[in-house]
Amino acid sequence: MQKNRLSRRERERLNQRREILDAALFLFSKKGYHNVSMHEIAKKAEFAVGTLYKFFKNKEDLYSSLIVEQSDKFHNAIIAAVRGSENEVEQLRNYVRAKSMVFRDNVDVIRLYFTETRGASFNVRTGLDKSIRQRYNNVLLNVLAPVFERGMKKKLFNRIAEPYQLAVALDSFCNAFLFLWLEEPDQNPYIEDPDIILNILFQGLMAS
Repeated sequence: MQKNRLSRRERERLNQRREILDAALFLFSKKGYHNVSMHEIAKKAEFAVGTLYKFFKNKEDLYSSLIVEQSDKFHNAIIAAVRGSENEVEQLRNYVRAKSMVFRDNVDVIRLYFTETRGASFNVRTGLDKSIRQRYNNVLLNVLAPVFERGMKKKLFNRIAEPYQLAVALDSFCNAFLFLWLEEPDQNPYIEDPDIILNILFQGLMAS
């Protein structure tokens, strides 16, 4: 037990890194990636600018670390929600709920990432999009698609498509609704009921 305990210096180092990332997130969210300097982040975090370079090579490295960390937090929350039930229909509901909550509770981070990666410099995107895609695909392939596969084996769902294709479809529906809400919340209210989205798959458009 004692061997695994962090030393005071290690705890202080982790706390410093956390404070730097929190300051960067605040400033990037308010001003955008390109309008924030390392000196501003250092001032906000109340450190000398040299302290930042002990943890991050440059602003691009800091930004990438921040986005990857946030991505991990979001994906872990969604995975935990799906695995919180053994019923496949409820697991899909949990997926939609969790994804909606991630957007609702982290609007600044979501908006920052999708705004900056569309127009950011090549250096910012190098390696970052690939890393994020790997995490995203892991959730779809190893968490959401197996829900559809199990549901098909239990005869809960018809095999109208392959499980991974259905996972992509459901996630795309979620993204479409959430981005509408994110861009124009007054005209596109936040969807509280996951069945509004799920029924697009469950019921479809064709009249019986």
